[in-house]
Amino acid sequence: MPALNTVFPAGNLASQLQIVAWLIAIRNELGVSRQVFFVGTGGYDTHDDQETRQPVLLQTVSQSLSAFYVALTELSVGPNVTTFTMSDFSRTVTSNGDGSDHAWGGHQFVIGDAVIGQDIYGTMPDLAIGGPDDTRGGRIIPTISVDQYGATLGRWFGVTEPELDQIHPNLANFPARDIGLMSA
Repeated sequence: MPALNTVFPAGNLASQLQIVAWLIAIRNELGVSRQVFFVGTGGYDTHDDQETRQPVLLQTVSQSLSAFYVALTELSVGPNVTTFTMSDFSRTVTSNGDGSDHAWGGHQFVIGDAVIGQDIYGTMPDLAIGGPDDTRGGRIIPTISVDQYGATLGRWFGVTEPELDQIHPNLANFPARDIGLMSA
């Protein structure tokens, strides 16, 4: 494995990201210039014990992504690597007693030197139960679709407009194809 000075925390997510950093470090030896890596973590299905579990889960994500970003900086590839999160569901803003139920997609993180950061993209929804953005039971409608999010990242990666339409067939249903979070 290539030597990295970056110290990664213990844990499965950090270990996966450390392996990705190593693969990026040896990209020339592997003969690849464009790579896509998927890492995963679980435990967010917090129907119960949410107040105890959620802070630990989010701290793990924060520490793991922070170490990964430091490693990318160490490798001098910050402008060429974008890290982003995705989830197949979110949580309701209402409690089921000791946790919350499944809801629409929620907040995501996009990290990298090509990201126009320190901002929130989309419109913060009205979190009122029964309010205009609540479909029912605290399931808040997101203001950016996964199609828009994916198309924005895909465009930065080099996907052409016709390819974006094939990958995201619902993209035409939204007012903006690019949500503006990536620099050229």
